Formats: sequence, C-alpha cells, structure tokens
Amino acid sequence: MSAAAEPIGALLSRRWRDPAAWMASADVVAVLLAASLPWSTSLVGIFAVVLVIVMLPTLDAPALMASLKRPACAAPLALFLLALVGTLWSEARWGMRFYAVAPTAKLLLLPLLFHHFARSQRALWVFIAFLASCIALLAMSWLVAYFPDLSLKPKDFASRGIFVKNYIDQSQEFTLCAVVLAYPVLSLLRERRFVPALLLFAISMGFLANMIFVIVSRTALVTMPIMLAAFGLIHLRWRTNIIILVATAVLAGLAWVASPPLRAKITSFSSEYQLYEQGNVSSVGERLEFWKKSLGFFAEAPIVGHGTGSTEGLFIQAAVGQKGLAAEVIRNPHNQTLNVAVQWGVLGILVLYAMWLSHLLMFRGEGLFNWIGLLVVVQNIFTSLFNSHIFDFHEGWMYVLGVGIAGGVVLKASGASASRGADAS
Repeated sequence: MSAAAEPIGALLSRRWRDPAAWMASADVVAVLLAASLPWSTSLVGIFAVVLVIVMLPTLDAPALMASLKRPACAAPLALFLLALVGTLWSEARWGMRFYAVAPTAKLLLLPLLFHHFARSQRALWVFIAFLASCIALLAMSWLVAYFPDLSLKPKDFASRGIFVKNYIDQSQEFTLCAVVLAYPVLSLLRERRFVPALLLFAISMGFLANMIFVIVSRTALVTMPIMLAAFGLIHLRWRTNIIILVATAVLAGLAWVASPPLRAKITSFSSEYQLYEQGNVSSVGERLEFWKKSLGFFAEAPIVGHGTGSTEGLFIQAAVGQKGLAAEVIRNPHNQTLNVAVQWGVLGILVLYAMWLSHLLMFRGEGLFNWIGLLVVVQNIFTSLFNSHIFDFHEGWMYVLGVGIAGGVVLKASGASASRGADAS
C-alpha cells in the first residue's frame, strides 16, 4: 500500500509512535514559545506547558537522570527545592508562600531543555524565531513612537515607543539581540561574506538606534557596555578593542548630543538620587530604601532566611509608623541576591551563585551557541543587580530558554568531543 493510500488512522498511529515526530513537534513548540516571548505572557505559559508535554514521549529517562548530576542541572533544581522547603519556616500566609515558589518553577525546564536540544538539530530555529519576533517588535516600537494611539498599553501607562509589555522587558530583548549579532557579523566578515554581515550589522544598529532615540531602561544602559566588553575581551585583539573603545566614545558623545531621551535617562540617575537625599520619592530612592531594609532583614536571619514568601510581611512590619519611602511595602526588593537572601539566607545565595557560575562555565568554548549562552548569563547576572530577573516572568524565561537551548547544543558538542577523544585513545 502506498503512503498516499495509507488510512488516516494508521498514519496517525504510526506518527504517534514515531520519536522523530515528537522531537519535531517539541522543536516547533519551542519556536512558537520563543516567538511569543516578546509579545505575550499568556502564550508563553501555554506553550511552556505544551512543550513539556510533547517532550515527555522522547525522554531517555536514564540519560536524563544521569544529567541531573551536572552542576548546571542540579543548581537550578536546588533553587526550586529550596524555595519549596523554605515554605516550612516562613511566617507568611500559605497562599503567599506558594505564590513565591511559582517564579522558581520555570527553572525545572532547564534539565529538560538541555536533554532535548542535546539531540535536536533545530536549536538555531528557536533563536532565529526570537530574533525575528524582536525585529517585528522593533518595527512596532518605531511606529508607536510616532503614532502613540497604536499602542496596546492603556493610555495612562503607555510609554513612548512601547507597543506591548514595558520598556524594561523591551530593552532587555533589544540589548541581547544587538550584542549577540556582533558574533555572526564578525564571523561573516572573516569569511568575507560582506552582504549578510552588513545586513546583520544594520539590524543590530536598528536595535541600538531605537534605544538611543526612542526609549531605553537604565538597566540596559549599565549592562550593555559590560556585554560589549565581554565580546571584545573574548573575540577581538587588544588593538581592535582600543579602536572600538575610541569609536564607541565618539558615538556615545554624538548620541548624547542628538538624543534628548537618552540624556534625560542618564541624568535621571543623579537627579533622582538628589530627590532621595531630600526625602522625596524617586525610582532610585525606592531601590536604595528597599536594599537598605532588605540588608537589615537578611542580618536578622542570615543562615536560612525568613522563609519563602516572607518579604512582603517583613516590609509591612517595617512600615508601621513610617512615612514616605519608609512606608512603602513590596514583595520584591529589586535585587536578585537580596531577594534570595531575605527568604533563604546565605544558603540561598550560595545556590543562586552556584547556578550562575555553573552556567557561565558551560559556555567557555567557541561558537555561536557558546556566545549566546554566555551573553544570556552575563546579562542576567548584571541586570539582577537592579532587579530580580531570575524570578521575573519575562527575563526569567529569556534566561531559561537561552541557557537551556544553547546549553543543550554545547553539551552535545562536548559529548561528541569526549567520544572522539575516547575513540582516539
């Protein structure tokens, strides 16, 4: 019987039992997940659940269990388990305890992504989908900058150039895309493939121009130079780095002169700090107040912290009888280390830093996927000085997808290299 004449039921049954079909399905769902991340939180949640479901039929249970011994897998699982066990000594209401566990649950996907993309051939599709989605968002950002009524944000909360979500999330995406593209541009130039190199360079400059002339977060302003420095130190000669440093200084000066939004964003650091010193409310002042109080909470329970979900209750107690900034109550101190320290003390800090370190060490090699993974980790570490980006929805998923998918490819390559070494010996 020909394939064309095969009954539909038999065809579906055969596909149902075909591991390759399930692998392809998981790859497609991962592509859809990455493409939806810049636009929607609901779709990300839906596709994440579907992704786990379609990965299950192809899991190699013994290999997956063996992989959990790697620090890159064990550390994120330990952070989730610590959050879960930390509910036992927390004094927060139980609803708040489990609410605080939820942001760590996405870390459970990391071992599954390592396992899947160590066998998949389509990891690059996922990153291309994310880049293409960010390019589409870039186009919408320019449109909304000139036609604000096109924004889907409520008019009272809309920022210039923001179509969906917020300027912090958008800046995270644009910064990552702009710097990641430096590697393929350099590789193409070395291969003397000037046309595709010029195209990718133009896309990178498009992201940068949007952040200069439309809107950018202060976190991006701080972290982008660090990411660019990582690129220069790893991939360029010192003379080239000096030339680029001088050129960057000149371009930064031109951007300062040409972009009022950029000047306003940079000068807001000092102006908001002065407002804080005068006792007025400001974004910078809020962070300083949150950090000061969080350090005090950490000092009260330095070993295992106050327990999962305890942050809000501690701020409520500290706000009694206070006014102004001192009376503000939050669940998130806007610093990843302090967020962990308040809830789980030094133990939590050690687990968090072990996770970051294990993922940094994973991406020590050459190649595009090592570069993507390294930048995702570096960006998360430094933006987490001003936010809790492992626990935040958007940035947390950027981390999980970037590290999980790039890590799977890198682990596959390292495994292949180990096998070749063993065969040679």
